Amino acid sequence: MAHKEFDRRRLFIRKLSERKNRIRIESDHIPVTQRPGKLSESAELLIRKTAGDIRLAREKGSSVMLSFGAHTIKNGMAPTLIALIREGWLTHLATNGAGIIHDWEFAFQGESSEDVKENVRLGQFGIWEETGYYINLALIVGAYEGLGYGETVGKMISQEGLEIPDVNTLYETAAARMKSDPDLSASATDLAGIISRLGLIPGFMAVKHPFRKYSVQAAAYELGVPFTSHPMIGHDIIYNHPVNHGAALGRCALRDFLSFTESITRLDHGVYISIGSAVMSPMIFEKALSMAQNIMIQEKRHIDNHKMLVVDLAESDWDWQKNGEPPVDHPAYYLRYCKTFSRMGGEMNYLSADNRDFLLALHQQLNSKKKHDKD
Repeated sequence: MAHKEFDRRRLFIRKLSERKNRIRIESDHIPVTQRPGKLSESAELLIRKTAGDIRLAREKGSSVMLSFGAHTIKNGMAPTLIALIREGWLTHLATNGAGIIHDWEFAFQGESSEDVKENVRLGQFGIWEETGYYINLALIVGAYEGLGYGETVGKMISQEGLEIPDVNTLYETAAARMKSDPDLSASATDLAGIISRLGLIPGFMAVKHPFRKYSVQAAAYELGVPFTSHPMIGHDIIYNHPVNHGAALGRCALRDFLSFTESITRLDHGVYISIGSAVMSPMIFEKALSMAQNIMIQEKRHIDNHKMLVVDLAESDWDWQKNGEPPVDHPAYYLRYCKTFSRMGGEMNYLSADNRDFLLALHQQLNSKKKHDKD
């Protein structure tokens, strides 16, 4: 017998404009020209080395990938991330579901980051109309269009709206493609059902994003740079909303994982940077690298020359590159992300730094070399 499920339609959902937010992107973003905070001499050396690795990777046409937790977005680092992709230094960005949400909320209303403790007490945490409605609807549309998670949200921000298909056309597509393309058929049926349930009018649905210049997703979409999201069911506030549709979200997220893996296939002589992601980044990386190696081995090749830099706030005096994996009785062994990346071949280094200081220093180091070359 099936277990009873919670009915999200019973929730009292408030307007996003009623929520108190801690961060306002116009006043709290970090400009690319801001000087980074004090970094240790070893940190500065490692950043200079990473900048050099990135230059070589781009010369060779290899991937330069940046994976990060949501705090990178919450900390107002969008201008630097956008500059890094616009200038051609980064070829792929990846984040978790929360990173997508904060980026969207900044673009939509210029604010994000609610008081979790207070709103859980009030039974209101994450139960907001526009965030749940628009992001979930975008994913259902994007699943039908064959887009990834970050791509479909970036498209909505960039185009300031969503194209809502005609329901009859969707059902016709579903019937015609049932055997030849069952995934398209199912996603068409899903979208038709949502459109009917919500009473949506076919055509362009305008969704204004007055602060879209701060959206990393929108910039990546416009520049054609993959920005992938790697969510986990139940981790993000959009699951609270009744428009949430697991099948659509799964289709978009799976496409993003396969896009991520495709970028990993070009990681030989490339660079992978993981910032503030204790679980998502190392977990997807190890599976993607194994898949990529499988193909490389079939082609008599191997990914061996990749450089990995892990950046987080936790202090560590263990030299992972020199000493390898620490013994189980050493505290450094439980820096899970370092342990995972140290097993991935190539070269791994760890840097303890605030993500703001690191990204500013890296961007400015890359630009200083560029400027010096022009001079």
